[in-house]
Amino acid sequence: MGRKIFISYKYQDTDVRQMYHIWYSQNRNTRVRDYVDILQQVIGEQNINKGEKDGEDMSVLEDATIQSVLGDKIYDSSITLVLISPNMKDPNLPETDQWIPWEISYSLREQSREGKTSKTNAVMAIVLPDANNSYNYYLQEHTCPWCNTRTLNTGRLFKVLSVNMFNRYNPTYSTCQHHAANSRPQTGESSYIPSVKWDDFIADVEGNLQRLERIKANIADYDIKKNLKTIVENN
Repeated sequence: MGRKIFISYKYQDTDVRQMYHIWYSQNRNTRVRDYVDILQQVIGEQNINKGEKDGEDMSVLEDATIQSVLGDKIYDSSITLVLISPNMKDPNLPETDQWIPWEISYSLREQSREGKTSKTNAVMAIVLPDANNSYNYYLQEHTCPWCNTRTLNTGRLFKVLSVNMFNRYNPTYSTCQHHAANSRPQTGESSYIPSVKWDDFIADVEGNLQRLERIKANIADYDIKKNLKTIVENN
């Protein structure tokens, strides 16, 4: 496909739908990392840089170290895929001490290396089904039976993700009469970071990547927030 893709994910989260393939051990639960294996098959491992590794501890790293590690990984990528899973956030750690928020922050920044500056990545949130094969922990379909609205539980996400959703400067709204005037759902590409179910992404990988590229081509339409520490302090 000729694309460089960075994948951000919680390596050891096992609260996801089980995979039953002969190459997976029957003696352990499926992990989010196993979904990355599938992405490598459909996208091509040569086009993918993976994010968090098991056992890495952010809290002992200096800002300069974080910048160097993530900058090197993300600099030459143009797309970041974030795998949303039920336990992606560690409630016992500040967001600034976890890998995923920094990976998203650096994906959204313009970075300079050897006189060259990379552009902001396109970013997509791919929602994994939980252990009960449900997406409802984050994404609920048809919450309005008249206009088929879907609802996103953005409160489950890291703030750097949630503030870059529903962030179009001039959004369009549903004309459905079954919503109050101040709570009408947004329509169209309302978020710089759109959300898609895993099954829908895998069913049309190329279409979803092209969708991301169209959103990025209209990046000026979005109020993108990139500085992680500022986001955490102000939201």
